[in-house]
Amino acid sequence: MILKAAQELSRSLPLMSRGLALVWRAARLWTVAWGVLIVAQGLLPAILVHLTRTAVNHLADALAAPDTLTAFAVAWPSLAGIAALLIAGQLLASLVAWVRGVQAELVQDHIKELIHAHALRLDLAFFEEPDSYDLLYRASVDAINRPVILLENLGTFLQNALTLAALALLLAAYAPWLPLLLVGSALPGLWIVARFILREVAWRRANTGNERRLRYYDWMMTEKESAAEMRIFALGDHHRGAYAQLRTELRAWRLKLAASELRAELAAGAISWAGALAGMLWMLKRAANGLAKLGDLVLCYQAFQQGQALLRALLESSGQIYRSVLFLDNLFQFLETAPQLEDPPRPQPPPTLLRQGVRFEGVSFRYPGRGRDALHDFSLDLPAGRTIAIVGPNGAGKSTLIKLLCRFYDPQQGRILIDGIDVRQMAQADLWRLITVLFQEPVNYHASAADNIAMGDLTADADRIAAAARASGADGCIARLPNGFDTVLGQWFGGAELSVGEWQRLALARAFLRDAPILILDEPTSAMDSWAEADWLKRFSELTVGRTALMITHRFTTAMHADIVHVMRAGRIVESGTHAELVAAEGLYAESWREQMREMGGAAGE
Repeated sequence: MILKAAQELSRSLPLMSRGLALVWRAARLWTVAWGVLIVAQGLLPAILVHLTRTAVNHLADALAAPDTLTAFAVAWPSLAGIAALLIAGQLLASLVAWVRGVQAELVQDHIKELIHAHALRLDLAFFEEPDSYDLLYRASVDAINRPVILLENLGTFLQNALTLAALALLLAAYAPWLPLLLVGSALPGLWIVARFILREVAWRRANTGNERRLRYYDWMMTEKESAAEMRIFALGDHHRGAYAQLRTELRAWRLKLAASELRAELAAGAISWAGALAGMLWMLKRAANGLAKLGDLVLCYQAFQQGQALLRALLESSGQIYRSVLFLDNLFQFLETAPQLEDPPRPQPPPTLLRQGVRFEGVSFRYPGRGRDALHDFSLDLPAGRTIAIVGPNGAGKSTLIKLLCRFYDPQQGRILIDGIDVRQMAQADLWRLITVLFQEPVNYHASAADNIAMGDLTADADRIAAAARASGADGCIARLPNGFDTVLGQWFGGAELSVGEWQRLALARAFLRDAPILILDEPTSAMDSWAEADWLKRFSELTVGRTALMITHRFTTAMHADIVHVMRAGRIVESGTHAELVAAEGLYAESWREQMREMGGAAGE
């Protein structure tokens, strides 16, 4: 245990230094002020003990003197000093609390800024791995307050250490072994604290996934998104039971650990108070022999009483410091997680106007941790200025094309070219400016209707936003809102709620707003009814003028409006042509087309 604690200590010191550096960068002047106040607070108790000894001795002499009133005058300065120190202590405590509050706000803002900035730099792959979520959870939840807690506990440690050192000097004036007795009797407590922290931190690391699962169960039972299914499928008791079972397991471990630590702490406390009692007995013996006064007894009692409390506080502060340092390790691990996709040293400028188009050339790609390729030796041309539709069953690899074209991932083999330039040779920000996307699951921004559309181009004015709304067909639902474009949407902030199809039209407007040469639409009409789809498709050709458009869709009534339709299956293109050509070819596309028409006819008949 001692060797392990020493190893952990040597590993923790650099982390502590980095944690304090975060605090220093965020609140330098406030940290200096905090340090001055901590030193003052650390010296006050020892000065107070010394003045108490002097005052007690003066009072004892005054009570024994024939002229008590005159003798009492000698005690007044020390009594006034005690009163002044007590007032100063209260003032210092208030000042320290205020300074810590300001520090906490500044440091938390600084760390959140670091986390946000780094999270936005990381690749999409990071957010699709469970281990990454564990790391992000520990960094943003467990570690966010740790630099402030580290500083606070370090301040408490330094303050108590100063007070203890001063008290030890007072005791050393009587006998050099008294400070050793004071410190030595507290060593068992140090061992207990170290053991407890090592066990607790190991448990937290091993159970991060379980704690996230608890949050998931809680979310499923309390959030709107899952409320309907919880009720219609009677899933409430199932999730309550899963939550309760997992919570019981975690609680049982905590209680078991707490019980074992309580027993050890009681034994350590007994040893600690035995040391204090030995010191007091020695001082009483000196007093009985006339070698010490009443004030010396009071000083010894206060020194041992406060010293024991200070040592306990030192041990607890040490534990909190060590715990904070270990949690800070999670923060620094997250901040040191490097994106896998980097910009080239000398990025090539992107084309301002597409002349050739997009080409997938011999692309093979497998998602991390998957057993098979999503695409294998895949090639496809998207000619400039044309509208291309890709249809196929789920899992065919259609959405993977979008992720690769946006360079959220790099293929293991092959390359993706835009006007002959490999996307890996462009700066990612330049590449993304070439592309506008309606994702299959677009974000519903809890903001005004205008802001929802403006997220596609934050520089757009009201006229462009209105034009995008008309292009997507979102203008109709916006006109019915209480405050039109200024209406706040979503229930997070008490706004109006839209249907799934209406949210999709807003997302379409957001995609159209961005003036990018490549337009990607992933299931653009999936949430629209047949009337809404027909209305939107009437304007579709106007919306894609001058753009290279790629549509991923399951609806052949949408795909038929494309210039070229590709049928995709198991990561490959198996049929290509216009809608009419593919229907005439009597292949997979024609079979699926007739099936959809039968379903639509049956639905219409009903």
